[in-house]
Amino acid sequence: MSRLTRLTRVTSGPYAPPTPARELTVVSADGARLHVEVHGPEGAPPVVLAHGWTCSTAFWAAQIRDLAADHRVIAYDQRGHGRTPASPACTTDALADDLEAVLARTLAPGERAVIAGHSMGGMTVMAASGRPRFQEHAAAVLLCSTGSSKLVAQARVVPLRAGRIRTWLTARILGSRAPLGPVTPVAKRILKYATMGAGSAPHMVEACAHIVHACPRAVRHAWSRVLERLDLDHGVRELRVPTAVVAGTEDRLTPPAHARFLAAELPDCVGLTELPGLGHMTPVEAPELITGKIRELVTTYVHVKEGA
Repeated sequence: MSRLTRLTRVTSGPYAPPTPARELTVVSADGARLHVEVHGPEGAPPVVLAHGWTCSTAFWAAQIRDLAADHRVIAYDQRGHGRTPASPACTTDALADDLEAVLARTLAPGERAVIAGHSMGGMTVMAASGRPRFQEHAAAVLLCSTGSSKLVAQARVVPLRAGRIRTWLTARILGSRAPLGPVTPVAKRILKYATMGAGSAPHMVEACAHIVHACPRAVRHAWSRVLERLDLDHGVRELRVPTAVVAGTEDRLTPPAHARFLAAELPDCVGLTELPGLGHMTPVEAPELITGKIRELVTTYVHVKEGA
């Protein structure tokens, strides 16, 4: 059993972390060492997956398992998450540096991939959108359950009317230094309320709970501060590749207003999909749909040279 499987405790079913074809360490611009996994056959159309806050490569297990049959799937752990050590540099520029480093190390010069980002992973894509290596390697993008600014003010985790009191309470809750503790029935109910739709199946909630609870509390707190003051609206307008947007209608962390803003501001939005009844964890809550969106983008925008 791998260390990540021990952390997430999901050992069977669609959300058990698949075994990668190879693992490598990618060094970012400031020396941060990133854990990277490559799944699927060499030479197949590439897909790059960037997970969100408090998650890890395990979050993409369902997509990796399906796509790796005929795609080269590259997934990496953000700083302090999964098997990537924590770093004092917690900024959107660091996120962009890390994505550029992963692309440069895992893709050939000029090779283009579909890049999918969930939550903070989508923010990573927006932060990197103007970077040369991103522009060299991005064929198309999928943004899942994400936003570019005003995250705390628009979040609906606290069931109060929008305003200063709700914003203050939301910031205190999301930025709490308190340990999450073991995954108990109460903990799962709280996580489901905050991050998932009411109809999410128990095995989905179980998988997400173990992934989120595995994130160190210092890392969770440090990145919450970055999200609290996030302003990547400029990055949305610089994202000039075909981009699809997906959001759950019951997402309390990044409500659909964010997705609608992205769709309106993106230079080349190729679709906005709002999923009725789903929450923030769309790749887990609707695995087949998210995988299908990635496949569609690959088929339309990624061209693999014959004999590659």
